This record gives sequence, structure tokens and C-alpha cells, in this order.
Amino acid sequence: MSKFILFSLLFWLTGNPFVAIILLVLIVYLLDMRFVGIFPNVLRPLRLNSRLSKCKQEIRLNPHNTSLKREIAYILIEKKRYREALTYLEDSKDVLRDSAEFWYQLGVCKLKLGELAEGEQWMEKAIGLNPRVNYGEPYLHLAEAFAATDREKALDYLSRFREIQSSSCKGYYILGQLYQQLGRMDAAKQAFAECVEIYRTLPKYKKRSERRWAFLASFKK
Repeated sequence: MSKFILFSLLFWLTGNPFVAIILLVLIVYLLDMRFVGIFPNVLRPLRLNSRLSKCKQEIRLNPHNTSLKREIAYILIEKKRYREALTYLEDSKDVLRDSAEFWYQLGVCKLKLGELAEGEQWMEKAIGLNPRVNYGEPYLHLAEAFAATDREKALDYLSRFREIQSSSCKGYYILGQLYQQLGRMDAAKQAFAECVEIYRTLPKYKKRSERRWAFLASFKK
């Protein structure tokens, strides 16, 4: 009802139904970005590109800056440019060999590039250094990588993810999707239900970042 009233007001102000619809969508999106967080951030790719460009300029001036290389690798992974990300990670291996986050990123790249054996090795190394690195996401990446070729191994990694009792709504949403992919529909429904339940127990400051996954899971369950 409120959206209809707002649309009517915009139509009255603009005199054009198409302009009114565009403005209504824009207002709803901006309100979601400010207060809810369900819709994806369309500005994020632009911000990533801008930051990547700046980091690459800085690394030319300071080629031994490990922190910059890590940030560049992170952005490239976000943009799914895994081969390029690997070059920056490999350059940092000697300095970051004790970092679970570093081995996790290296493992992600290897798995996404289809190098499963090496990807699994680096993910296990990350888990060995910190079993809860990235809220248990290494287990989900490993399960996804082996879902098509080794069902039992994929299910084992999903079981290990559940054992750490992660508080990540995103993690449990992905868990549900992977169970669906493996044909475990009851387990998938349970994972989606747990995603929603976890969201309810989160402190207010964390709910915004996890709301989108809980919202999606509420439909799936």
C-alpha cells in the first residue's frame, strides 16, 4: 500500500508513469542500501575497480609492499580473476607463510582454476593454522570443488563446516545450496532454516551484513 501511495505521488509530480516507476525503484533501492541490505550493491564493482587501479599504481612505486599485494589479490579474487591474483599471492609466499588468510586465498585461486589437489592442500594448510579462517568458508569451497567428482569428500567437508558452528549466515546459505546440488534436500532445508535462526541470534550491528542471506534462505526453506 505504501509503495502504491508513493508511486501515485511520483506520478502526480512527474506526470509520466515510466519516470515514476524508475524513481520508485531508485528510492526503494537507496532505502535498502541504507537500512536493509538485501539487494546487491551495484556500486561495489566500480569501487573495486577504482581501488585496484590505485593499488596497482602504488605497487609500481613500491614493488615490495606485501600488504598492497595482498589487497590486490583480494580484489582480483572478488572479481574472479584468479590467475592474475595468483601472481600477487605467489610473490608474497615467503613473507606470509604463517598467515591462514594467505593460504586460504591461494587455495581459492587453485580450486577455481581446477587445480583441485593443490587447492585442497593449501586450504587444509589454512585450516591447520586457523580452523575458523573466513568463518569456515574453506570447507564450503572444498565441498563445491569436489561436488561433481567426489560426492563423499564433498559431504565430508560440509560435515566439517557444520562442526565449527559458524555464525555466518552466508556460510549456511551456501551450505544449503551445496546440499541441494548433492541431492540432499532435507539437509538443505535444515541448513536454510539454521541460516535464518542464526540471523535471529546475531547482535544488531552484524545483522545488516547478514540480512541478505537470511532473506534468501527464508524463501529457500
